[in-house]
Amino acid sequence: MAKLAGAARVKTFPAAGKQRSFRRHVTGWLFASPWILGLLCFYAIPMLTSIYFSFTTYSILQPGEFVGLNNYRELFHDPLFWKSIYNTIYFTVFFVPLSIFIGVALAMMLNMKVKGLAVFRTIFFLPTLVPQVALAVLWMWLLHPNFGLVNGMLASIGIDGPPWLSGEAWSKPSLILMSLWGIGQAVVIYLAGLGDIPEDYYEAAEIDGASWFQKTKAVTLPLLTPVIFYNLVMGMIGAFQQFTLPYTLTKGQGTPANSMTFYVMYLYENGFRYFKMGYASAMAWILFIIVMALTAVVFMTSKRWVHYQGK
Repeated sequence: MAKLAGAARVKTFPAAGKQRSFRRHVTGWLFASPWILGLLCFYAIPMLTSIYFSFTTYSILQPGEFVGLNNYRELFHDPLFWKSIYNTIYFTVFFVPLSIFIGVALAMMLNMKVKGLAVFRTIFFLPTLVPQVALAVLWMWLLHPNFGLVNGMLASIGIDGPPWLSGEAWSKPSLILMSLWGIGQAVVIYLAGLGDIPEDYYEAAEIDGASWFQKTKAVTLPLLTPVIFYNLVMGMIGAFQQFTLPYTLTKGQGTPANSMTFYVMYLYENGFRYFKMGYASAMAWILFIIVMALTAVVFMTSKRWVHYQGK
């Protein structure tokens, strides 16, 4: 009888273990369900729906008709579409490398062991806390061609300031300047990367007689490439999604001469001002393809220049 009771108890253990495992899985899914529902409702379903809308004349107010590739064909014959792509690429090509160069330089200066660095770190990070709409209004006054502070300072030393936001040739460089003012978040990330570089490497380089420039070239920059790679990808994606600053500065008009009409601005205008939601959905998917292609290129080339410690 004792043997039979022991055998019965042994047989019940696997069932109890499966029950506990099932409960843990259910509990995990319940805790994750708010995020999963949010992902499905606000990202996955709208994203899949936009694929269908890109092949229709859907306008929010009317269901629209299926038109196949007509939206895409019309886009490629739209001069403002190409202008918005040019403006966006221009901004990305100049802003992203400059933000990396200036960000790394500032992080290296803020990483020096001198007094008062905490104050300077705070000063450089503060602009990232300012809302972009407020930032745009501030720079509109600073860069005003007639009574702006920047041109006033230039006039005091005998230099005629450029028209900045009022001139077609200066509008995008002005936007790049404004955007560079808010790279404090990238600087903090670079500082974290610099903090992860072991001091032993610098000590070994000093023993070999390396100068500051040689240590920067052979130690700092190679070991900082994972952080540079991260900021490159995120900066490129953010640059292609530039919207708030140019939209606020031009009140959605993209003036002067559409030099400030960026891709996402034009997408927004088509979708929510002209109610051409099918057209805007086609633009969104073209942007998605462009960004994914560029990101894939960066990832493929990263094996040649990104160096990880211990590899």
